Amino acid sequence: MKRAIIIVIDSMGIGAMPDCREFGDVPECNTLKNVCKFNHGLNLPEMAKMGLGNIQDFEGVPKTDKPSAKYGTMIEKSKGKDTTTGHWEIAGLISEKPFATYPEGFPKELIEEFIKQTACGGVLANIPASGTAIIEKLNDEHHKTKFPIVYTSADSVFQIAVDTDLIPLETLYDWCIKARKILDEGGYNVSRVIARPYKVIEGKPTRISKDRRDYSMVPSHTVLNEIKDNGGKVIAIGKIEDIFSKSGITHAIHTGSNKEGLELTLKAIQNQLDLEKIAYEKGLTYKDFSLIFTNLVDTDMLYGHRNDAKGYGQAVEEVDRYLALITDAMQKDDLLIITADHGCDPTVDGTDHTREKVPVLVYSKGIEPENLGVIEGFDYIANLVRKLL
Repeated sequence: MKRAIIIVIDSMGIGAMPDCREFGDVPECNTLKNVCKFNHGLNLPEMAKMGLGNIQDFEGVPKTDKPSAKYGTMIEKSKGKDTTTGHWEIAGLISEKPFATYPEGFPKELIEEFIKQTACGGVLANIPASGTAIIEKLNDEHHKTKFPIVYTSADSVFQIAVDTDLIPLETLYDWCIKARKILDEGGYNVSRVIARPYKVIEGKPTRISKDRRDYSMVPSHTVLNEIKDNGGKVIAIGKIEDIFSKSGITHAIHTGSNKEGLELTLKAIQNQLDLEKIAYEKGLTYKDFSLIFTNLVDTDMLYGHRNDAKGYGQAVEEVDRYLALITDAMQKDDLLIITADHGCDPTVDGTDHTREKVPVLVYSKGIEPENLGVIEGFDYIANLVRKLL
């Protein structure tokens, strides 16, 4: 059986794109390099073996004369620096037109329609904000009014936060589905609606990562659809299912942490996942090709957006520790691709994504190592997968 395994280390960019200023970023942004520097080096022996240190000078990541993989730098073709744009391009879909952002908050008529259709009574905030900061600031008012906290960022997102001890999780998801429909029908061109559930734990509003859900626009045809249409399996781990609005996916499982995502990826490679349990359609027979597609979000959500360079570094080291297990478990026909979708440099001003190039490491047992140099387009990955079909 031929398999491709794509692991996206969310936001692990490696240097500003030439047009970064058009996206509000500075040329100094380089998520991985700056995280390595902040931590006085990272311990990434598995990625170093593959050739990560040959791409750039990352403190603590040595160069190697005998890389075990192909390695290079990918430059995004699409106009954006968000999760959806990056993942869609990885899957072969170029976004020529950037998603809309709302730096002044969402239009009055949009919010009024949201209130009307959800019967939520009103909303709080409606401004660009850091999620952790806005729920701390407005938690008391949220409890007083029971109004959801609606906010955005420099990215194209409509985020809805509620305390699920006050507003049921199912209600939050229903409000997100209604918001997605309003945005689509109104032509607002918003990439994602994000459910941001939280609870007050020991007096502190705390987001519950495992219950987060993303409601993306539905992409047009990607390599995921090609695999599914040809009878193969597409196993989505983490928020991949949400990013693609289930399009082209046959099996899906959400995760609450990078550790869980890595362990599920390992189980999938070892054929130990209960696929029937996570299948969209039960009892189907599939052909002999599968794609395991994993998003590891902690680097972005817990550390990049919170300017926590130390935590970011520890998260990348955790990924590296699992790579030895993952590569050992791979079969001879398996192809592993490690990459990122954008940047989120925790060492520069701001808490938003950064418009960056990303690394790509391509490994299989017995692969001929190669310096891929600079590659135009994240869709390089989709084309690699197509060659296996």
